[in-house]
Amino acid sequence: MTLPRLNFRQLYDQFDAPVTPLDCGKRCAPHNPSGKPFCCDICQAVPAVYQSEWEYLRPATDLWHVWQGTECQDNPEDPAAWQSETPQGMLLLACLGPDRCQRSFRALSCRQFPFFPYISEDFRFLGLVYEWEFEPFCWVISRLDQVTPAYRQEFVQAHMHLFETWPGEFNSYLLRSEELREHYHSLKRRFPLLHRNGGFYLVSPGSGRLQRIPPERLPRFRPYRQPDEPVMAP
Repeated sequence: MTLPRLNFRQLYDQFDAPVTPLDCGKRCAPHNPSGKPFCCDICQAVPAVYQSEWEYLRPATDLWHVWQGTECQDNPEDPAAWQSETPQGMLLLACLGPDRCQRSFRALSCRQFPFFPYISEDFRFLGLVYEWEFEPFCWVISRLDQVTPAYRQEFVQAHMHLFETWPGEFNSYLLRSEELREHYHSLKRRFPLLHRNGGFYLVSPGSGRLQRIPPERLPRFRPYRQPDEPVMAP
């Protein structure tokens, strides 16, 4: 079945607000041995884009190329193995690096990082949750209170448009949200949610119960928390 076309230029232009008021990459880069922001380091994260997104980016910019697996020289990877684990209709790319970033051509996966849409068990798109693998690395994850309202609003609007155009993506994030709940259930921990209503919540992974909390009680993780701060809000 042929999917409707997405206007990625329009989508990018409508989802362009900075995640935080400051350059958060400067906060995490000192903790990365490469000196790069973790999200812009191909040795830490390999961006995935939609095939039709690549069809837009390829003639429009020299920022991106298909990931070869050799970009991280100290740890080469087999791209075929990674691609086999990548969702159908998506492919892995590499960019020129943070020093040569062309911000207007950042992929959708770059714009949403470290977040993805949270879909509840009763099929509601409630807001933003983060990629849990990056808790020890991403400064924003330890400073969720710094996420701007404009970014949150544009994130929601962009993904609402994505789901309306490609309903299958809703199901993909439904599965990803289920993986999130399973992960935190195994840890016996609640996880933060940046709700569409502008509030901050902790979600119980078993029951799905939401508890609204003040931003200052959101979890923080080393190396971005003080020694006397709890890892998890009580």
